[in-house]
Amino acid sequence: MVEILLSYAILLYVGLVSDTEYKENLDVQFLKHPDNALLLELEWRTLDIQGTIKIIFDYYLENNVDYDTFGCFLISKLEEIYYQDDMDIRFFGSKMYSIWRALPSEIENKEPFWTLCYADDPLSWGDERQTRELYQKMFQYYK
Repeated sequence: MVEILLSYAILLYVGLVSDTEYKENLDVQFLKHPDNALLLELEWRTLDIQGTIKIIFDYYLENNVDYDTFGCFLISKLEEIYYQDDMDIRFFGSKMYSIWRALPSEIENKEPFWTLCYADDPLSWGDERQTRELYQKMFQYYK
């Protein structure tokens, strides 16, 4: 649950999902778990996405949250976004770097997350094919 909310919050923060999509997911989780204090706090803070991410990170630090579940969901959403509407690879690459910068430090240098940092580097010398191959390999990490 928290892993999915963190994914949506980060995607909203970098502008890859809408505010509506984030709030709908949060509402679904809150209706399933109305007594959950974390979800209640997040419901009150929907206008402050940076604050929301910090709250979820703090929760991660205090609880043993599964980074594989987070990664699996995040990477599957990124794959969905990548293939929709002929996403511009340079735009996508800049968003991936922004996501990488928002990740908890415990995972930012581990795969598949590390790929978010460097996969668009080949674009600087005009190698779009290599960049696409790196992202497509990342999409396969949890499959």
